[in-house]
Amino acid sequence: MSRILLKHRPPARRSGHHVFVLTEDPDGSGEPLVLLADPVHQDGFTLPGGSAEQDELPHLAARRHLDTQTGLVLGLRTVLTIDYVPAAEFPEGLDFVYAGGTVTPQQAQAVRRHEPPGDIRGLHWVPQSRLREVMADDQYRRVDDAWDAWDHGACLPLLIRGVPVPVG
Repeated sequence: MSRILLKHRPPARRSGHHVFVLTEDPDGSGEPLVLLADPVHQDGFTLPGGSAEQDELPHLAARRHLDTQTGLVLGLRTVLTIDYVPAAEFPEGLDFVYAGGTVTPQQAQAVRRHEPPGDIRGLHWVPQSRLREVMADDQYRRVDDAWDAWDHGACLPLLIRGVPVPVG
């Protein structure tokens, strides 16, 4: 099979890679908590994550940002949701939300002790019932959709050139 070579430069597009991580409420409410970051550069909390570097595999970009921002290193191989951001509002982009799964109470406690980088004011474990009050509308909708996909098992496997990403 031959490869198609592009003769024209494709349009530039930003890609963001974020991770949806849950833990149990240590107070015993039974309501799971989602991990959110409080970034310096915008209002409201967001999922941990950021942009990919050129030629960086997408799940590894998400893993790198998660590790740097929270101290967690998780295997990421499924996508919960993809959010298209038109160029009229922000640099055009696709934001992928990966399933980080449910971490243990010990891992959640390690996140609470983690010192995030200077562009993150803090990390917070937030119940689903409080998301709307701590997030901007676009970020809230992204997390709400990811949570719905998680609850219903509606994940997409991440493929690299048609091959599923291995665990780890």
